[in-house]
Amino acid sequence: MPFDSSPAPEIGQVPAGLSPFAAYDQLVHGAIARMTGGRSPILATEAWLDWITHLALSPGKQMDLLLRAGEAATHLSQPPAKADGSIADLGTWPYDFLESAHRASRDWWHSATTGVRGVSQRHEQVLDAKVSEVFQAISPKNSPLTNPAVQRVTLDRGGRNLIDGAKNVLADIAGRKKSAPSETFAVGKTLGITPGKVIFRNPLIELIQYEPATPTVHPEPVLIVPAWIMKYYILDLRPQNSMIRYLVGQGHTVFSISWVNPTAEHQTVSMDDYRRLGVMAAIDTIGQVVPDKKIHAAGYCLGGTMLSIAAAAMARDNDDRLASVTLFAAQTDFSEPGELKLFISDSELTWLDSLMSQNGGLQGEQMAAAFQALHAEDLIWTPFIHRYLLGEAENLNDLMSWNADQTRMPRRMHSEYLRSLFLNNDLAAGHFVVGGRPIVLRDIRVPIFALGTAKDHVAPWHSVFKITLLARTDVTFCLASGGHNAGVVSEPGHKGRSYRVLTMPGTESYVDPDAYLVRAKQCDGSWWPEWQRFLSERSGALVAAPVMAPSLCDAPGTYVLAA
Repeated sequence: MPFDSSPAPEIGQVPAGLSPFAAYDQLVHGAIARMTGGRSPILATEAWLDWITHLALSPGKQMDLLLRAGEAATHLSQPPAKADGSIADLGTWPYDFLESAHRASRDWWHSATTGVRGVSQRHEQVLDAKVSEVFQAISPKNSPLTNPAVQRVTLDRGGRNLIDGAKNVLADIAGRKKSAPSETFAVGKTLGITPGKVIFRNPLIELIQYEPATPTVHPEPVLIVPAWIMKYYILDLRPQNSMIRYLVGQGHTVFSISWVNPTAEHQTVSMDDYRRLGVMAAIDTIGQVVPDKKIHAAGYCLGGTMLSIAAAAMARDNDDRLASVTLFAAQTDFSEPGELKLFISDSELTWLDSLMSQNGGLQGEQMAAAFQALHAEDLIWTPFIHRYLLGEAENLNDLMSWNADQTRMPRRMHSEYLRSLFLNNDLAAGHFVVGGRPIVLRDIRVPIFALGTAKDHVAPWHSVFKITLLARTDVTFCLASGGHNAGVVSEPGHKGRSYRVLTMPGTESYVDPDAYLVRAKQCDGSWWPEWQRFLSERSGALVAAPVMAPSLCDAPGTYVLAA
């Protein structure tokens, strides 16, 4: 099955079909995009112009801002007071004053850039995010001259922390960042070590079959479709928190896709290539290993979105090889995609595509930078203080090591994905085309298990919940504590975990998110046993474990090891 694409152009050149003028524009945009990290300078300019012109014609808002500025200045000019009303100890001056002034300025600019009549909601969000980025960057905490904690450590250690911080800076610049995969967390040695074999390989995937851990198994196999924006072993980290090992131990025959890490040679690989050579190729192969058995298919994040596309196309074409569909933190309706919407517009995608034209795809570092920008306080500036000012070594764990094991995205697929799904919302609207005809999710008739996580900023649970609007089948929706990754990797015994669960039959009236929170059963602990029960209840009686298919190599395979 070849890629559905023509030969790729040379890197740095533009695809055939563009006029010389458009080609020149794309090259210029690509050069500028390298300096902006792929962000559109036009969108920010539009937001500022929208805001400033409306503010100029809003005298009431101007008066409000003047009063707020006066109140803030008056408050800052007064000596701080203790809780009992007496004057506070000024021993921490001027640090408290600088922090208060920074906070007051940030609050004033937030008031200034929001609530201006006539400014579009998108421009308001963009502007507020830009202002937030600036104030996070100029926080007094980020300088050793205005951070008393850093100064105390510097005195206690005789400046050794600054020397260690400088070493960390040089190591990071040289590409030897300590969060990179290490021997402590090495794929195939300490991570991704559930016994298995690669039984199929094509230019896009390796398919792993895991060895049975029980003498009898449920007859229906489980296929895991991870996102190609991540490496599959997030679901097979250490033995104690490996979802794959857990499933095998519960008597399931498990298969997992391991995606190739794309290079410039893959730049013309399409979304449909990922469906055909990924999900469908895996289903075809599993059908040969475990014939005449329906498959429980589970997709994570972007892999879940692709699984829903494949399942809808299969349902449309009367392909009944699925027993159920499970979606982990996967969106099917992108009308409310959360904070990522700040990066999605025609302007943003045009500049991003120009950047990808320079190297054939999106680099892992560029994707990481986009996510870091959304939570700069936690992902940029707090690590900056600890690593460079305090000189601390990073306290790694398996999830952090996996997160540093970055992947790339093919140019064509990424553009199609962002434009068709995020920008146009074609899948939810019934406009997404597979095989020359549109698909609709309501054609899916097998039961669905959908997982949302309460603190997910990548796929907000309200967005994930929209599968209940689109599908006309029984949907079991589980809302787990945690975020996009930690909420999924939530093994039994993990302290502090909880979840809600409710099955909504396709024949009953719609349950909105607020009603769901009231009606869903609240449970303590990991959600994994809940999902395992869902699979078991929809599986046949136990049978002898199937024979392993002929092996190409041992798990975790070769694709996952490619840098």
